[in-house]
Amino acid sequence: MSVFFATFERHAHGEGLKGHSTHYCPGCGHGVVHKFLAEAIEELDIQDRTVAVSPVGCAVFLYYYFDVGNTQAAHGRAPAVALGHKLANPNAVVISYQGDGDLASIGLAEIIHAAQLGIPISVIFINNANYAMTGGQMAPTTVPGQKTTTTPEGRSRLNGLPLRMAELIAALDGPIYVERVALYDNKRRVRAKKAIKKALQCQVENRGFAFVEVLSECPVQWHMEPVEAEKWVKEVMTRYFPLGVLKDEPGEPWFQLTPPSFQPEKLLEEIGASQEAPPRFSKGFPAHLDPEDIAIKLAGAGGDGAQTAALLITHAAINEGFDATHIPSYGPESRGGTSYADVHICRSEVLSPAVPDPQLLVVFNAPSLHKFGPTVRPGGLILYDSTVIREEPELPSGVQAFGVPFTQIALDLGKKVVKNVVALGAFQAATQIFPEESFLTALRQFLQKDCALIPLNEEAFRWGVKAFRELYGQVHLQPQT
Repeated sequence: MSVFFATFERHAHGEGLKGHSTHYCPGCGHGVVHKFLAEAIEELDIQDRTVAVSPVGCAVFLYYYFDVGNTQAAHGRAPAVALGHKLANPNAVVISYQGDGDLASIGLAEIIHAAQLGIPISVIFINNANYAMTGGQMAPTTVPGQKTTTTPEGRSRLNGLPLRMAELIAALDGPIYVERVALYDNKRRVRAKKAIKKALQCQVENRGFAFVEVLSECPVQWHMEPVEAEKWVKEVMTRYFPLGVLKDEPGEPWFQLTPPSFQPEKLLEEIGASQEAPPRFSKGFPAHLDPEDIAIKLAGAGGDGAQTAALLITHAAINEGFDATHIPSYGPESRGGTSYADVHICRSEVLSPAVPDPQLLVVFNAPSLHKFGPTVRPGGLILYDSTVIREEPELPSGVQAFGVPFTQIALDLGKKVVKNVVALGAFQAATQIFPEESFLTALRQFLQKDCALIPLNEEAFRWGVKAFRELYGQVHLQPQT
């Protein structure tokens, strides 16, 4: 069975001549490398075990051609994705196929980490000395003097010197096999095919990380005829990127990697969680706030407890059977300034965890109120700590703002740190999003390893509820549409 699909669906739905053509430019080296890689997979009889990870770049459509497992990685992240595949399924033969802009620029940290880690994966690195897919800009591997769209007078010292990736990888302790090959004549092509097969063989034998750099022609972006491009690789590129084996060690077989368990029961056991469903107290989704998706933001200075309060709201929602997300964002300040948390609670599924325009906002300091108050949707609600916030900024029409002295109540209870739980109680009273017992249950779960703190926190929560009701009574909110 061929490693290539019988027809390539990318063009004309796989029909006619186009169904047998790749998207690569005439004279491009990618097609030759694809052929060598496919032959190596077939000769090693590993097609059913192979997972190819393709990048952003010229090889972005590799999955249209190879009849193997395929994953499309974000720009530069192919080695990280490859490691994920290998650790999830150690028996897989994982190939990270990348270009120079992808691997040597935005993905430099990922390839260095993967190589030094040394876990058996195979990396095929196509070096054509420019960003070919996006218009021929200078790449990390563009050679000195080479003209590109961003270095029209040639790469100079002002642009920095190119990276010799094979040498860089070979200097690390993790890899066992590193070689640089080229494609400009038959002898070099035979050597390239052998190197690619050996890189896969190292993984099949579970010996370690292998890296093959291929100097590849790019006639279109170099503005050359294919024969001229081959000559340029031979006479120019190889002067800066010499061919040959840079590292070839026996490599002791890796210890047997254990596949992860995908059994929910085992995960619950590992984290010490109960398999019993938590009690539910809501009669249904809080549609009085929104029919499907409630967007909440909590913000304050570092140490105000906004993140913990956000977690408790999220846990309460999950306990009640709804989908909920919590995304923290920490500012650069350890104290002062503002850090915030975005929370979504959905009847079915959260589609985006970010909350750029909250319906409900809870803030603990003035900078947070001034920053996020104007972003609240018309008809929304703001709850703020009136102990430290004396003035409200100009707010969108229809937004209701309520001040409750979170900090003062917490101080009266003897512990300033529980002001976020006071805020949580006031939040429940203001929104009626869930019954009080929903929040108290989440609070007890959160403090199960510090049971002595539960009574104080429960009291803080109830004082928050009481304070809001005494100040404002019952608030009526218009459901968002």
